[in-house]
Amino acid sequence: MKKNLVRVPGSERDVPSNAKEVTPADPNEKMLVTIVVRRPSNTETLNSMIEKTTSGLLSERGHLTGEEFASNQGANPNDVKKVEEFAKEQGLEVKDINIAVGTVVLAGTVNKFSTAFGVELAHYEHPDFTYRGRTGHVHVPEELADIVEAVLGLDNRPQVSPHICMLEEDGVVSAAAIKTFTPPEVAKLYNFPTLNCKDQCIAIIEFGGGYKTSDMVQYFNRLGVSQPKLVDVLVDGAHNQTGDAADSEVQLDIEIAAAVAPGVRIAMYFAPNTDVGFLHAVNKAIHDQINKPSVISISWGAAENSWTEQAREVLNRAFQDAATLGITICCASGDNGSSDYSHIGPVPDQLLHTDFPASSPFVLACGGTRLEGTDHTITNEVVWNNSPRWPMATGGGVSDVFSLPSWQINANVPSSANPGGQVRRGVPDVAGNADPETGYQIEVNGQRTVMGGTSAVAPLWAGLIANINQKLGHSVGFINPILYNFSAQNGIFHDITKGNNNITNGNGAYKASSEWDACTGLGSPDGTKLMNALENFHS
Repeated sequence: MKKNLVRVPGSERDVPSNAKEVTPADPNEKMLVTIVVRRPSNTETLNSMIEKTTSGLLSERGHLTGEEFASNQGANPNDVKKVEEFAKEQGLEVKDINIAVGTVVLAGTVNKFSTAFGVELAHYEHPDFTYRGRTGHVHVPEELADIVEAVLGLDNRPQVSPHICMLEEDGVVSAAAIKTFTPPEVAKLYNFPTLNCKDQCIAIIEFGGGYKTSDMVQYFNRLGVSQPKLVDVLVDGAHNQTGDAADSEVQLDIEIAAAVAPGVRIAMYFAPNTDVGFLHAVNKAIHDQINKPSVISISWGAAENSWTEQAREVLNRAFQDAATLGITICCASGDNGSSDYSHIGPVPDQLLHTDFPASSPFVLACGGTRLEGTDHTITNEVVWNNSPRWPMATGGGVSDVFSLPSWQINANVPSSANPGGQVRRGVPDVAGNADPETGYQIEVNGQRTVMGGTSAVAPLWAGLIANINQKLGHSVGFINPILYNFSAQNGIFHDITKGNNNITNGNGAYKASSEWDACTGLGSPDGTKLMNALENFHS
């Protein structure tokens, strides 16, 4: 009997600009699809944690253990059983079930998935990539409508880009001889603690590229910094494989995080560059009971409007899960100014966009500055913006989809500069050195180079958080409400008051101002003052 199919809300896909359909997908092509099943709301748990964070002792927040999480926040087995029955009816194989995160992975052919979910799959060509995709909505049987929150994997287009830029490759040379820095020199200028982070693990999530251990050994020996303990976690068939442009991103992330948090364990999660690959990588890192990261660094993203609503929402839920488990997530805010336009996304629509996942209220969004200084002193720090010479600047602005969180109510977040814009989640939360002209001296595949981008700021902050967690003896976890509570305390942040992130010829850019702004958030850190404030808050 043919079942009545209904749309999965937020699942609609369009064809990217400059892409075209070339052929229907082979009906016998084998593929995997992930169904995300509803789970109990964690709003009450989160609200309780946030209240304790802002009014009580840091150590009293009551982060959930992995076991508590699975029993309190996992999917209902009866819901999962209904999905299994549906899969069997459609001739699909159940490959994996994860009750804790509510995912069911199915295997089958294009033909069977097309019938099961009411879609037509085709192969598309874009100047930069090819992919198997769909248009319109995904559908599920009516009896599953309230159970299924997302269906991911039918469309495998590239979802995100690394937020990185290189000095030499792009010939960015300023008139003045600007000083570039090693990561430890940046950490020194920001007064980071100098601890041995041997008890900490930083997770770094990558969607391409790789590194060679021998190159990392060479780099850290040259810096005179303790070697990190590097471990690879491979997700959905991805590999640590060099020879890709994304090698720069991967190696920048490792070299900055480990250089400012000596002795730390670095768990590298390699996943396919798709929306479902992103979800699986984040879930793997959050629930990794072997490496147990206390902080996660993500330097990849895309404008909010280039994600489906279903993908954004299930990822945002994963970030909420991290908060309840006491894990901090640091995300780059983007390198394309207030427009956040990327070649993977749609044609520029003359509107402003924040970058996701940085726009999630449950991550620490990391924006960029231009840092000038001597070996010991910051002499000038402004918003990172290389335009008009080069159309790159820190991402930042006001979300189109996420509401203003309670901890930003007093931050004077403006209305979005888009027509009819509202006051919603403001991005970024914090900042750090990102301008390639004042960038980081690193090595890529054994060759010295200088790089910047907000990609550098996420691992920089992750390294700072690892130091703080080492000092406190426990994880600070979801730190955003605490930082906004501290923002007025003298000297914890370097308030960035000059510059803007406009690279779209005057179309609604945001400007720096005293206290929080949509270019550099609360500012760049004084790491030791922040650690001491958190230590006092803890005690």
